[in-house]
Amino acid sequence: MILKLKQNPGIYLVGFMGCGKSKVGGALADELGWSFYDLDEEIEQAAGTSIEELFDQQGEAAFRTLETETLKKRVYNVRTGRPQVIALGGGTFTIQENFELASNHGVTIWLDTPLEVIERRIASETHRPLARDPVRLQTLYADRRNAYTRADYRIETEDQDPANIVARILALPLFRP
Repeated sequence: MILKLKQNPGIYLVGFMGCGKSKVGGALADELGWSFYDLDEEIEQAAGTSIEELFDQQGEAAFRTLETETLKKRVYNVRTGRPQVIALGGGTFTIQENFELASNHGVTIWLDTPLEVIERRIASETHRPLARDPVRLQTLYADRRNAYTRADYRIETEDQDPANIVARILALPLFRP
């Protein structure tokens, strides 16, 4: 395992909504024997409401503030030596402070999934406030890609089974002695 991961045992999965961060993250954590956390779920628990309601009632800025505070708590746990796989929300990594938090306290892995796959996966979902408008979704996807390219590693996922993606992550050089 690389020194960065030994010192800060955190793996942060980044990527666009619907790319599979939660499913892959849970499977990766199981494989490693680490804890798994979904940042969006933690935000909902802390707020006592859904992300959709947070956006509708308080706006995106309030959500982003809560998102950063929640990430800081996860990073604190990583820094104390508690190994964790953390699925970040689709916009988390686009904010410079969050990028620095994740990048400086573990390893970041981008799950790069084609827009067509994302659109198919989220077509019937109603809980994603930023996916309500298909044109805005395409623009958001294009805009966020630059932020995701800053991740330590990139895994092209296409439409693969989470177990296959986990196997590809485990084959990355970060786990070699």
